[in-house]
Amino acid sequence: MKVAISIPDPLFDAAERLAKQRAVPRSRLFAEALEEYVSRHGTEAVTDQLNAVYAMECSDVEQTMAQAQLGMVEDEAW
Repeated sequence: MKVAISIPDPLFDAAERLAKQRAVPRSRLFAEALEEYVSRHGTEAVTDQLNAVYAMECSDVEQTMAQAQLGMVEDEAW
């Protein structure tokens, strides 16, 4: 797929130099960079979703269970 983007000249120049150093087409360099960016930030999205699930309020049963579990270890010597 072809995509048109605008980037600052210094970034374009740096990408052009790197593509030449690696002997790869500029489009491949951009595709690899975007793939890496998406994979890094995709992980954060999963973490954010998990954090949202864990932040949800517990039901009364879950709260009772959590209190019972905590009560079992409160008097333990660590």
